[in-house]
Amino acid sequence: MTTEQMTGAQALVRALENVGVDTVFGIPGGAILPAYDPLYDSGKLRHILVRHEQGAGHAAQGYAMVTGRVGVCMATSGPGATNLVTAISDAYMDSVPIVAITGQVASSLIGTDGFQEADIAGITMPITKHNFLVTRADEIARTVAEAFHIAGTGRPGPVLVDIAKDALQAMVEFTWPVQLQLPGYRPVTRPHSKQVREAARLISSARRPVLYVGGGVLKAGASAELRVLAELTGAPVVTTLMAKGALPDSHPLHMGMPGMHGAVGAVGALQRADLLVTLGARFDDRVTGKLDGFAPDAKIVHADIDPAEISKNRHADVPIVGDAREVIADLIVAVQNEHAAGRKGDYEDWWRQLNAWRDTYPLGYDTPADGSLSPQYVIERIGELAGPDAYYVAGVGQHQMWAAQFIKYERPGAFLNSGGAGTMGYAVPAAMGAKVGAPDTQVWAIDGDGCFQMTNQELATCAIEGIPVKIAVINNGNLGMVRQWQTLFYDGRYSNTNLHSAKRIPDFVKLAEAYGCVGLRCDRAEDVDAVIAKAMEINDAPVVIDFVVHQDAMVWPMVAAGTTNDDIKIARDMAPDWENGD
Repeated sequence: MTTEQMTGAQALVRALENVGVDTVFGIPGGAILPAYDPLYDSGKLRHILVRHEQGAGHAAQGYAMVTGRVGVCMATSGPGATNLVTAISDAYMDSVPIVAITGQVASSLIGTDGFQEADIAGITMPITKHNFLVTRADEIARTVAEAFHIAGTGRPGPVLVDIAKDALQAMVEFTWPVQLQLPGYRPVTRPHSKQVREAARLISSARRPVLYVGGGVLKAGASAELRVLAELTGAPVVTTLMAKGALPDSHPLHMGMPGMHGAVGAVGALQRADLLVTLGARFDDRVTGKLDGFAPDAKIVHADIDPAEISKNRHADVPIVGDAREVIADLIVAVQNEHAAGRKGDYEDWWRQLNAWRDTYPLGYDTPADGSLSPQYVIERIGELAGPDAYYVAGVGQHQMWAAQFIKYERPGAFLNSGGAGTMGYAVPAAMGAKVGAPDTQVWAIDGDGCFQMTNQELATCAIEGIPVKIAVINNGNLGMVRQWQTLFYDGRYSNTNLHSAKRIPDFVKLAEAYGCVGLRCDRAEDVDAVIAKAMEINDAPVVIDFVVHQDAMVWPMVAAGTTNDDIKIARDMAPDWENGD
């Protein structure tokens, strides 16, 4: 154990170094300024100066998602801290481990409406896994250690550490290692064996089972175990938006993504199942559609590390609390025991139906009649040319759904997006963080022209810090997903969704160049491959490609909000024939 005298700010930096942090995304300001002074001397911490605190938060998320470590962002008090709220909320919804460190006004000013004071602990209480307000220097080191432990264990999530300025300035006797004081925090990782055996029994006796796989399987690093379980049982697998790549898209047991814009076969599998083996998923409304019409004949096995998720939306017949990797590993053994006892499911008729849906209703798109560029084609070609080893980071909207549909994900963690919160502006800073975390891997942001204009100031950070991300702007001149809803549900009354980019305001190529990036433009299908290839050859600067695409392309299939998944449409006014797919 080491002990020495230092300031609270030095203790903060030393504690960050000791828990293994190597990168901090942030912006200095008055209340956090004491921490930035020792940060200047740290040989272990790289501080990346972002242009907006929201960018720092999303970058910390991107970093966490590709490294599997806790991402770190830092901001000052008041507006600096509140600018982190969107990213913290995003991390909370998608279970991403980040620690947000904020400066706070001096403890004597807390509660007085002091200059740049905001109760950020109170503001973020509903959207953090835990948060701390630190007013004494001798609490800093232990609080940092506890924050990282909480963020990265159990169900991961964001933790806020708000530190009063006088605590950063005071002298303290720094001691390391520290004793954690978390008596109420005991996440359960080992599943109950009786529940696992019951799940295996249901799998063996089911006629139409489905493995419904959510992001928790990726968080647990359980993709290899999932593949063994799937191949052992022979059951179809659906992977949610947050679980893309948990089973390779090319695997014959993989039915695709379910939900509002899921594949017909995946949606049909869930709807007609007699058993859902739900692994690290939460019965989100975008998957279930109208909840009382979801998988009406299915028994539910629900495994999750967070007991609050089990039976929250759909009653679980067999609840299993535990880490997805351990649950699946135990389930494999239990299913093997079922097989050894002569009990093995017969899914031949089920697969006949599933294959009929898969063959009859594959994902596809129409080429615009006027010869303009199809956004789906652009995204499909990026996936083909960049390949399965790249990371793909999507913003939110139509381009996000097309990136989920038309890029083939063959490995876990290759797709980053804002699933639960649906945060426009996520892609550019998250891609920046991903590239910092995986500097030797190609990182593509698939962004919309609406999303891009929310956080593109981080291009300056990328250019200055030497972070050569590639940004594909799918530019349809509109808030595309909102326009799609206006087309379908508001009689084509396009209220405030046209971004007027027909006049090239802004000109994304010039904007990219102004930010120190390479700017390219493409508006013809025959040029797409050459432009993507050119972008891939440039690895010493960020690249922005303005793909000018047709404004009326739509995302299909689609389940309208508030309807059941049985009402899925494969195109406007076109529904699958569920009974005669073959």
